[in-house]
Amino acid sequence: MTDNRVYLFDSTLRDGAQTQGVDFGVADKIAISMALDAIGLDYIEGGWPGANPTDDAFFKDPPAFEKAGFVAFGMTRRPGRSAENDPGLSALLNSKADSICMVGKAWDFHVDVALGISQSENIDMIGESVAHCLTRKGEAMFDAEHFFDGYKSNRQFAMDCLKAAHGAGARWVVLCDTNGGTLPAEIERIVGEVCEEIPGTHVGIHCHNDTENAVANSLLAVKAGARQVQGTLNGLGERCGNANIVSLIPSLMLKTDFEIGVSDANLKQLTHISHLLDERLNRAPARNSAYVGESAFAHKGGLHVSAVEKDPRTYEHIDPALVGNQRHIVVSDQAGRSNILARLREIGINIDSGDAKVSALVEHVKAREYEGYAYDGAEASFELLAQRALGAVPEYFSLNRFRIMDDRRWNARNELVTESEATVTLEVSGQPKMEVANGNGPVNALDTALRKALVPVYPSLEDMHLVDFKVRILTPAAGTGAVTRVMIESADGEGRRWTTVGVSTNIIDASFNALHDGITWKLMQDGAAVPSGR
Repeated sequence: MTDNRVYLFDSTLRDGAQTQGVDFGVADKIAISMALDAIGLDYIEGGWPGANPTDDAFFKDPPAFEKAGFVAFGMTRRPGRSAENDPGLSALLNSKADSICMVGKAWDFHVDVALGISQSENIDMIGESVAHCLTRKGEAMFDAEHFFDGYKSNRQFAMDCLKAAHGAGARWVVLCDTNGGTLPAEIERIVGEVCEEIPGTHVGIHCHNDTENAVANSLLAVKAGARQVQGTLNGLGERCGNANIVSLIPSLMLKTDFEIGVSDANLKQLTHISHLLDERLNRAPARNSAYVGESAFAHKGGLHVSAVEKDPRTYEHIDPALVGNQRHIVVSDQAGRSNILARLREIGINIDSGDAKVSALVEHVKAREYEGYAYDGAEASFELLAQRALGAVPEYFSLNRFRIMDDRRWNARNELVTESEATVTLEVSGQPKMEVANGNGPVNALDTALRKALVPVYPSLEDMHLVDFKVRILTPAAGTGAVTRVMIESADGEGRRWTTVGVSTNIIDASFNALHDGITWKLMQDGAAVPSGR
């Protein structure tokens, strides 16, 4: 470890989940955490074991990360209990996390009024909790809640809280600007003073964005000596959010001499992962987001366009391709050829950049996205789109027609029920197949009928199942006639998970398009062969 190395800690799955209107499911947590691990983050906080059923389910069977340490969040022991007999700590230690991050009070006001305990007991709670966690886990961290308010109120007490954790063996003591009210100059000064007493290689920063300074505060904390930075994707978080790790990563990599664990190649995935989160949340990406927004490198007609065409550095602080974004000349959009080539390489397709098929694929993607398709969150559909453009996707089956009927009625027990029935007519290698199936809703009925027809021919589809289903209205002004986008996440017995997308003015048609892609992708991965006609 060098003094120049900064460690990135993502708290999207906990802090981000506190955002108004955000409710992560287990499938969301798995997809987001695996994407974070893939770009090279050092720590991924999964949530709070024991706090809710979603976190319990996620911690029961967490993803296997290649690089990131998996962190469980919780509290120090409660007053009046020993660390060994505290149920909250037990939940943390019994989890499958690699590391534990515990929050505790660092503001004397909270200790005196909220907890109603002595300051010495609060300090003991911190040190004993850290020491106990290290008997079972390789790393323990201490989040000093309201540290900056506490430091300004009672410097000695706030520092004693940090020293108790550090002295007990905490890998990191994290200074939290919990209400987001501290300004950059204060952050830099206080972090610098802390690092005079505790090595900066053990000091972290956790900033909220209530004054729109969370990223600036985090960068100044690093400048002052802190070597761990906490943040969330797209700045998600309670109230005004947290430090946006999507902005912190390129700022540290491209604007400073500090080192982080993200490679140049993985930095190019930043725009993709930012948009992936928005797709999981079923919302449109913010166009003006720094580095990754659609407008971040957009130039309208006039002097700006002329200047950019002569020398992009005039109005672009970095090459947009470094973060996976692209320049937009509003009057004539510049297609993302380099982005398409990078995505092709990811799925194992190497093609010469001058190949005419690349240009055709770029234009096809642009046309599809204009219709409402989004491929940042639907990698399997993008792979199929690319493979089809290159002429390499077998036609495992073709749909002649489907019909869906919904029956809402009172049953024999005088209960109001709604039943769905789907009829599908397919061709498999020239042979017609028709099946009928009931389901819990029209999409389930359609999926069941498709499987009923296809599993006898393609047995590997037996273990494929739907994990998540999202619908987004793309043209809300059209009311009930709006264009809808359906995203379906599927999984199979091999542990694979993939997402596909469909778009239509008819939600069932959009669902079929996503289902068709999902089945096709699965069969291709399994190496299934199209049976010869009979």
